[in-house]
Order: sequence, then structure tokens, then C-alpha cells
Amino acid sequence: MKIKGAAAIVKCLLEQNATTVFGYPGGQIIDLFDELYREPKITSVLTSHEQGAAHAAEGYAKATGKVGVVIATSGPGATNLVTGIADAYLDSVPLVAITGNVPVPLLGRDSFQEVDIAGITMPVTKHNFIVKNAQDLPDVIRRAFSLAKSGRQGPVLVDVPKDVQQAMIEYEQKPSDPPSAPTEPKDITAAVNLINAAKRPVIYAGGGCIASDASEQLTQFAERIKAPVALSVMGLSALPKTSKYYAGMIGMHGHASVARLIGQSDLVIAAGARFSDRVAGDRTKFCKHAKILHIDIDAAEIDKNVTTDAHICGDVKQTLELLNARVEQKADETMLQLNAELKREYPLPDCKGKLSPRTVIRYVSAHARDAIVATDVGQHQMWVAQEYSFPAPRTFLTSGGLGTMGFGLGAAIGGAVGTGKRAVLFTGDGSFHMNMNELATATRLNLPITVFVFDNRTLGMVRQWQTLFYGGRYSSTNLDGNKTDFVKIAEAFGAKGYILDDDKDVAKIVDTALSENGVTVVDCKIDRDEFVLPMIPPGKTMNDIITSLDEPKKENRQ
Repeated sequence: MKIKGAAAIVKCLLEQNATTVFGYPGGQIIDLFDELYREPKITSVLTSHEQGAAHAAEGYAKATGKVGVVIATSGPGATNLVTGIADAYLDSVPLVAITGNVPVPLLGRDSFQEVDIAGITMPVTKHNFIVKNAQDLPDVIRRAFSLAKSGRQGPVLVDVPKDVQQAMIEYEQKPSDPPSAPTEPKDITAAVNLINAAKRPVIYAGGGCIASDASEQLTQFAERIKAPVALSVMGLSALPKTSKYYAGMIGMHGHASVARLIGQSDLVIAAGARFSDRVAGDRTKFCKHAKILHIDIDAAEIDKNVTTDAHICGDVKQTLELLNARVEQKADETMLQLNAELKREYPLPDCKGKLSPRTVIRYVSAHARDAIVATDVGQHQMWVAQEYSFPAPRTFLTSGGLGTMGFGLGAAIGGAVGTGKRAVLFTGDGSFHMNMNELATATRLNLPITVFVFDNRTLGMVRQWQTLFYGGRYSSTNLDGNKTDFVKIAEAFGAKGYILDDDKDVAKIVDTALSENGVTVVDCKIDRDEFVLPMIPPGKTMNDIITSLDEPKKENRQ
């Protein structure tokens, strides 16, 4: 049958089971929004800003495991998506971004609201398309979804000129294109031998374990080789905190016990992780005492940051299933016992202010067990990563690779829409100022979202670095001049607002906020000199970890 190109896009979305999209309309994408209006099977979520739409699509994808879809018009609409697309690229989030553009004859003529969005996003997408022949449109959409989910997942952009959306084309419905199946690793013998020979193995699990839904296989593997599991920020929720194999978080603000544990290992098994600088620190010195086995679906990551002794290039879930069938069952629980001892010896530090952010996080963790948890980026993000007990995979939505302030509220919206569950957002006053316009979206949709703003009147993480490494020169981090009343802001958007400024009121205020059906904002007044510790100074190793403010090493100061 012959239909408009825009209608074909909608039908292809249904083929791909993409029943929720996020976006913002405009002149060059109006035809697609007109067709979405006609299709009751697709929910189109209008956000307040295109960046919020991109982060909402990311949050939706992270929470559900489906491909997130975001739609925007040409020019500024498209460029406002770039941060979200880059964020999805670095965190391997399956995302399809559909942008409108000026008609094909006007491309390259500096037409109104024309940008080369394909050229702009080329470094931060798995692939992108400019569809100039309308008849190609259905197959391009299908391929975009397949690429987004295949191999190392990530964002794909499809740029569709206005005349292509309006053209009449032949459309034939086709079954959904499945993502390409991962190639089974050909030889895992070297890895099996390395694991069997190890006496003190430790597993370092990353976001790949979430993306491949490998939590069950990860637990079985840890049990089989009696190895504690250290999680990267992106790997959090792959293993519940209650598991005997859970070690804690690895990296710059990871648990001190994990740093000591890694130091006692003779084999580090990295599963779906990439040895980023926030984990490896000085990569030339990372785990020189131990052998390293790397499991990753992306061949480009092997030996990129850290030289390995053996590797397996393949899907983490599939690879762990193979290893579970091949490696010897170990009986020695030395490393599990050491893990338990080190966690007792190196507890997380307490906060000293009248209201402790750690107290708030622990209470929310204990009383919002079924919630989706989102964060922005900064100190609050690391406190949550250290303290929160994530009971199940896909319950933690955060910006790991790009570190995007302004990510959180959009992601919380996407998580709430995608799962139907309450979303809890932890943010800082600096981050929240970047994205609080999306409160309009959350309240309009009456979503069950509870926002905790850690309000310390400063850009806390930057201030922490300025204190430790820049002689206390607080350049452009003091927010005392801001007069924002977050309670009034919440009420202005149609939400409810509360102030929390004392540990003794945590239970009362948090219980009240979590009991509300709609959007609530809790302004948590914390001390500006609450720091995130432990901390490994940038470019240093786990041996240089700072566990208290009384002990920063002189050689780390600049």
C-alpha cells in the first residue's frame, strides 16, 4: 500500500514494538508528529526540552532493556539532542534518534534551522543515516533499531528531510528485525586455564552485565570460583548488596575495602567493563601484581586501556554460561572471607553535618525498595553509588561515561514511564538547576517521582577537588548568591515541596514524600564541606586512596 513517509516511520515503530517515544515537535518534523497523533498504540511523551527528551529515552531504555526513541525537529531541536546521544554512546544505551530536516533540495544551502546533524553526531553514534530517497525509509528505520541493539549497544540517528516524510511510498509490513546474534567465542581455553590456576580471583563487573541481562550467570560464576564481585558505577545493580559475593564499588570513589581486596588478588576477571580512567587510574600500574582476564563484546576495548593476560571477545551472558560449564568448581573461600573482613575493617565514613546525605540515602534505600533510582552527576551520585542497596538489575539510572549534569530528571521520567514504578531522583542543587524545567513534564503526566535535592549551595564535587588539589581556591563554585526556593519551585510546577535539614526528621519527611502519588521535591539542606570519601586522586593508583580528610598525601596536591 502507498502511504506517506511519516506514516511509514510510525508503522515501523510498531513493527519494532516501540510503543513509547519522547520528543518535541517543530516545523521540519511536524508530519511525523501528525502521524503519531493518529496512532493510539504509541504514546508520545512531550518533554520541556529536547535534551530532557533524550535523557528520558535513555532512562526508558536503561530501565526496560528496550530501545529508547527520541524525536526532534531540525536545527536547534536536533542539536539539543547531542548531549543525550553522546551520553548514550559512552554508556552503551540502545537509542534511536529521529530528526527532521529541511527538504532535500534545500540541504547544504544554510536554510532556516538547517544543520548537518549527521556530521555533528558521527563521532557519538554507532551509525547515522540521512534518508534522501523516501522509498528507503522503512528499511533504514528497521536497520537503525537492529544496530542499536546489536553487539555493543548504542545510539543510532536517522535524519529525515521534510519532503521525504511527505512523499508517498510503497510500504510492506515486515517482522521486527532482531538484533544480530552475538558470535560465540571460538576458544576459551586460555581463560579457563587462567581461572583454574588462580588462588585469589576477584571479579570486576561492569555495565555489560546489565546490558546483556547476565546477573544470574554472574552470580553462578562467582559461586563457582568463590570470587567476590566488585562493581563499576555502571555495573551497580547487577548483584544485590545482600549477596555474599558482593564486594562493593570499584574506582575513584569506590569502597576502600575493594581497593584492598584487589590488592590481594592474583587474577582480576573484568566482565563487561572497560578499565576506564575512573577505575584504572594510572593504567600503567593497574593491578601489576595480578593477571588480568577481560571479557567484552567490543573487540576495540581489548587491551585498549590495560594490557591483559587473556581475553574473550563476546557477549558477557553467553561467555559466562560457557565458563560456568567449563571452569573447575572451587572450594577455597579465602577471598570471600577476606572480603567480609575488609568490609568490616574499612566501613564508609560518616558525615558530620546536622543532616547527613548518607542517612537520607540509607533511609530511602530501606523504604523505597521497588523504586527506580536516578541520579544527576556529582557528590550525590557517588554517595548513592556507595550506599544504595539496589535489589534488582536495571534499577539504577545514572550517567557514567559522560558525567552529564542535567541527566537525572529526564532519566527518572523515562524510568517511571517505562516501568510504571516510582522513580526516586537524587540530585544536587547545581545539577537540578540544569534540568528542573522537566518538573513541568513530570507533573503534567502525574508521575510518581520523588526528588531529593542535596542542597549545599556549592558545586560540591568541584569544590572537593579545589579543597584537596587546588589549595582551597573556590573559583566559580560558590552558589550562595542563588536565591532559589526549591519548595516554591516545586509548588509553582504543581508538585509538593518539603524542607529537610536535620537527621531526626528524615523518617517523617521521607515517609511523607514517598507516600505522595505525584511529584514531590525534598530540599535537603546539607553542609557544603561534606565530602565523598574514599577517593583515589586522579591519575593515581588504589595504593593512594584517601579515606579521611586528615590524610591527603602532599604529593597529591597541586
